[in-house]
Amino acid sequence: MSTIETFGFGFNPKETNHHFLLELPKGNKKIVIYERFTWDDEEQINDMDNRDKKIILDKGKWNKVKNIIKKEFNRRLKQDGLNSGDFDNYLIPFERLLGKELVLLLWAIEDAEVAAIDLAIKNWLGLSPEERWWLFTMTNASTGHYGDKRGWRVALRYALTENPVDNKLVGSFVQRLF
Repeated sequence: MSTIETFGFGFNPKETNHHFLLELPKGNKKIVIYERFTWDDEEQINDMDNRDKKIILDKGKWNKVKNIIKKEFNRRLKQDGLNSGDFDNYLIPFERLLGKELVLLLWAIEDAEVAAIDLAIKNWLGLSPEERWWLFTMTNASTGHYGDKRGWRVALRYALTENPVDNKLVGSFVQRLF
């Protein structure tokens, strides 16, 4: 089985232009994630503006989650026969569904205490991809702009950072029912 050429984490511009783009500056500058509907092989900055920003996050919080994100997404990309991704560039695209999952986790931790991040990761991993997509869609519909830190965004933070996970029940709620 040959692998399909993708960029970043599973993004294939021949399939769709819809993707999420991580802006990962060097040093301690904040990371930014954009939801985008265009792809240009030469330059990605020209259409990145405030209306497309989903989150601006402190580098310290990003550093707490980046390894688990990489591990989780690369595991799934490998299952699909796709190239693995890495955080070795300034701009890193994510396939649209992986991007939704990424933004969901980052929204949950953006205003959380650093001590709550491990629990957020555990709870996030306990959700199926479909559950993550649904939560992203509901949150994005009402508070998807990077500055909208209310409503669903607050509920998401509480759900993932203050809701203890029972280690015996990790996995999809739907999977536990059947």
